Amino acid sequence: MASFPVSSSLTICMLFLVIGSTSAQLSTNFYYHSCPNLFSTVKSTVQSAISKEARMGASLLRLFFHDCFVNGCDGSVLLDDTSSFTGEKRAAPNFNSARGFEVVDNIKSAVERACPGVVSCADVLAIAARDSVEILGGPRWDVKLGRRDARTASQAAANNSIPPPTTNLNALISRFSAVGLSSKDLVALSGSHTIGLARCTNFRARIYNETNNLDSSLARTRQSNCPSVSGSGDNNLAPLDLQTPTNFDNNYFKNLVNRRGLLHSDQQLFNGGSTDSAVRAYSNNPGSFASDFAAAMIKMGDIKPLTGSKGEIRKNCRRVN
Repeated sequence: MASFPVSSSLTICMLFLVIGSTSAQLSTNFYYHSCPNLFSTVKSTVQSAISKEARMGASLLRLFFHDCFVNGCDGSVLLDDTSSFTGEKRAAPNFNSARGFEVVDNIKSAVERACPGVVSCADVLAIAARDSVEILGGPRWDVKLGRRDARTASQAAANNSIPPPTTNLNALISRFSAVGLSSKDLVALSGSHTIGLARCTNFRARIYNETNNLDSSLARTRQSNCPSVSGSGDNNLAPLDLQTPTNFDNNYFKNLVNRRGLLHSDQQLFNGGSTDSAVRAYSNNPGSFASDFAAAMIKMGDIKPLTGSKGEIRKNCRRVN
């Protein structure tokens, strides 16, 4: 055992600080003893929801993105508005589009029956996102756990932190960099758009105004269900990946190479800029995409978690205790 000189009280103090900070970090076996059936409990509920509606997998994955990008992965996106704060659900990136909250409620209820008061809503969301990807054919990764839940939420932060579908490449890189994610992470994580649907209001400007980097046949197809006049058909839906919208694969990147990205922000990743080479690589190598996506999801899950005595373990994901 190492010994310390009497005069090294500062060293000992620093050691305790390191130990204390390490103990507050996330770990893959955080609930190993306190909730041994956690993973099977979450996955069965996610599986049931996706069996009823395949799109739900994309919705749960998106909730995790939108949670982590706003003040860290703290479950704040799940909070309903209260008299003391306006939450994130009514922020522009989420209003009329963020969904899956009832599924999260069902998962949390099942987890509470298995181990009451132990597992945070933030961790439930992280596991549900992983399970959604795996169930739809994507990679599996070991989810790091130990997050606690925020006691407040911020509509303004959601409006300012989540990149809208009109964002250009430089702004996308900047938004991701602001939360510690690289341009490589940006491209890999954008591959989540291989599943799910988008609303007409989010791609109308692209299909009517952009020609240089948009396949004309895709534009015509999408225009048939998305009128040019704002306010008409705003909520009509179209698949982000035309070929396999309920399979987690690398077709998203193949589409970008062929100028068939549905959102402006998608096609920005392959438009003569610094991310072109990564897109082309993923379009040719699904295994590389899968492994990089899993690594980027773990990295995103590390954004500013509440640990230790911070936050709380919410009993109901929609409200503070």
